[in-house]
Amino acid sequence: MCGIVGYIGSKNAQDYLLGGLKRLEYRGYDSAGVATLNGKPTLLRAKGKVANLASLISENKTNDKVGIGHTRWATHGEPSEANAHPHKAGDVYLVHNGIIENYKDLQAGLTEHEFKSQTDTEVLAALINSFYDENTSLEDAVTQALQLAVGTYGVAVVSSREQDKVVVARQGSPLIIGVGEDETLIASDASALVGHTSQAIYLNDGELAICYADRVDLRDLSAQPISAKVEQIEVDMQAIQKQGYDHFLIKEIMEQPTTLRSTLSGRVIPDEHRAMLGGLNLSDDELRDIEHVVIIGCGTAYYAGLLASYYLERLVDNLTIEVQVASEYRYRSFHLPKNSVALIVSQSGETADTLACLREIKRRGVKVLGVVNAVGSTIAREVDGGVYVHAGPEISVASTKAFTSQVTAMTIFGLQLAQAKGVGLKELDPYIEELHNLPDEIEATLKATRQAAEDAAQKFVDHEHALYVGRDTLYPVAMEGALKLKEISYIQAEGYATGELKHGPIALIDDRFFEVVLLQDNWLFEKGVSGLQEIKARGGKTLVITDSNKPIEADTIIRVETKLDLLAPMVMNVVLQLFAYYMAVGKGNDVDQPRNLAKSVTVE
Repeated sequence: MCGIVGYIGSKNAQDYLLGGLKRLEYRGYDSAGVATLNGKPTLLRAKGKVANLASLISENKTNDKVGIGHTRWATHGEPSEANAHPHKAGDVYLVHNGIIENYKDLQAGLTEHEFKSQTDTEVLAALINSFYDENTSLEDAVTQALQLAVGTYGVAVVSSREQDKVVVARQGSPLIIGVGEDETLIASDASALVGHTSQAIYLNDGELAICYADRVDLRDLSAQPISAKVEQIEVDMQAIQKQGYDHFLIKEIMEQPTTLRSTLSGRVIPDEHRAMLGGLNLSDDELRDIEHVVIIGCGTAYYAGLLASYYLERLVDNLTIEVQVASEYRYRSFHLPKNSVALIVSQSGETADTLACLREIKRRGVKVLGVVNAVGSTIAREVDGGVYVHAGPEISVASTKAFTSQVTAMTIFGLQLAQAKGVGLKELDPYIEELHNLPDEIEATLKATRQAAEDAAQKFVDHEHALYVGRDTLYPVAMEGALKLKEISYIQAEGYATGELKHGPIALIDDRFFEVVLLQDNWLFEKGVSGLQEIKARGGKTLVITDSNKPIEADTIIRVETKLDLLAPMVMNVVLQLFAYYMAVGKGNDVDQPRNLAKSVTVE
């Protein structure tokens, strides 16, 4: 979950490393550090955000041409300067993303090294140094050490003895090598490379690269050479800038109409009554044979899968759908029946638990399809087929636009599945038409309700707890809305099915709580209102989000004007995103980098 950068070339290494770490800070911001080389090594580390490191660098400027850097999300040891990366052992400097599971056993044998941190990373640095004698190259020492390490890693290593190279390796944690003109750049996310190069080598698990200024030598951990595949980076500079917004989160909320149009482009064609995804690598016959779909995700991706499952089961008769939390599913004794397919959902394409499920499901011979945002990510490369949602980079830790595009992409998959199974246009056309109109409807709603969401936040910002409730397709929206609130405002919030209120949660209602009630003007409207009345009868403070113009008794009501019916919950979801944003702003929180979180969860 940490951010890694590296540089070797003719330019100032500190400048690239610091700029890259600022872009990668969403991957971890407990501490940061750089190590650069030009004869004498310079190691600079600071607790807290990258800004603290930037101040330290400004006081210790160098003209070094090679170096590595890191911004940390703590796993082993508290956030501190001592636990910050890079870690040093002898002549070796190392940055690491991942977890070395057997570090205690390894540490017990490294008696010659005086450990100064609580981290598994320093153990790995000391292990490399134990193999690094005068007859051993840095890459060979790294290879020998990694053959003993159990766990996950993305590492970048430099040595004061061999200042013409940076050695990088990967097992379960992403690393990308940027190929520039007389320079080589390293990052754990392509956003750090944008503006420096458009060409990159995406490392695969079990690969090690020796990076020189003018070339990259790739090999496996048995020292066998591998041909490097150079690919185009598909991220532009504008996409990773705030563009006048106060925070990345509000920018990403407001750009959902644009990103949705990208998700839909060429895939939903109302005039031809057609919806289809390229890249599934499934024939119509194979689609017709599918009887069971399992959707796998974590956090927001899980809730996206849950919402999409409602649409899929309505579109296709005789289809069994289950949605599973990846961190649990990977350890269960699950059974996948014949004619199953798995949808693997991840914004980053690097989510460790989701990736583990992918590999286990694939090992069992079941087709796996990816629903991924990050181009070139591990999940995107390992699935049998799938779809990029084209939501563009998400810099804010709390996911918003990816959720909307993930649900949309999975709904298109449901339509394609239904078409292959012979479902008629009468059933399919309403979904096709609403998907086509969804970007415009979300755009209008964002403009119309932004002020109302801010006003509502001012009313509820001092409460300590929240309950979010909804029925049917609004149930997963309630859970996603509660997740957004807890992530960035730190208010304890839980999402429930409205019908579950009387089965326990209603006991929580008191003056510390407020309740968000989602009401859609459909066949379940009156039942939803009954839940609202149950809350009001117990003195609850209520915020209602609804697409209905019917009379409703509540403390605060935000009415959503939309012509959508089937997909109205997706429109109402953006109101919850706005509300959570303004709650966090009202509390003075760091909206884009909430405490204890990181964007890409690449450790278990």
